[in-house]
Amino acid sequence: MSSSKALSDDSFAIAHFKLSDMWCHLMMEEENKDRYSQWEKIEEDIKRCKKCNLWRSRKNPVVGEGSIESKILFVGEAPGYWEDINGRPFVGRAGKFLDELLEIAGLKREDIYITNVLKCRPPNNRDPLDEEIKACSPYLDKQIEIINPDIIVTLGNFATRYVLNKYGLKSEPISRIHGRVFKSERTIITMYHPATAVYNPKMKQVLTNDFLILRTYTKGAKKD
Repeated sequence: MSSSKALSDDSFAIAHFKLSDMWCHLMMEEENKDRYSQWEKIEEDIKRCKKCNLWRSRKNPVVGEGSIESKILFVGEAPGYWEDINGRPFVGRAGKFLDELLEIAGLKREDIYITNVLKCRPPNNRDPLDEEIKACSPYLDKQIEIINPDIIVTLGNFATRYVLNKYGLKSEPISRIHGRVFKSERTIITMYHPATAVYNPKMKQVLTNDFLILRTYTKGAKKD
């Protein structure tokens, strides 16, 4: 083969690679545009939602917070008092402890997306009702579909039960399965809710140990 022919073939290969790379980038940009467009719609739907009676007492619905390009999704049960005031998830005492736990797991808030099963605060922070979960959970389902996380971390009984049931897995009280790793089409890691340690300081070490387990699964799984 002549040197000129070899150079021609190399040039063609380089050009083909560049075009393929450019095409991949364009496809990714289009996918991201579609992802963010879908996300804007779900945010608006949640803000206007009146599917259950919680809209009557809420101050602000809480869609969630973080990167929708993250591969790690945290799911709690419902907003509390401060979340309702601020329209952001986990901003009270439980939220501050969650930040400490995230650091133990080698994570920051910007590395994850965090939301709740319910998007509005139940009065007096009571437990979510079945009909409220039924009305609100399609929003969580859509969030999971858009984010497409590799790992879902459930916080507390209600989030754990909903997510495990969604993926056809058996749910038990969180006291029995905290720190457990379940494998389905996604990796699901079940945790106590951080508020548990706010009301019972002895639980801080339990949560700390569980988040050390999470650390082994989060390396390299932060964003697309």
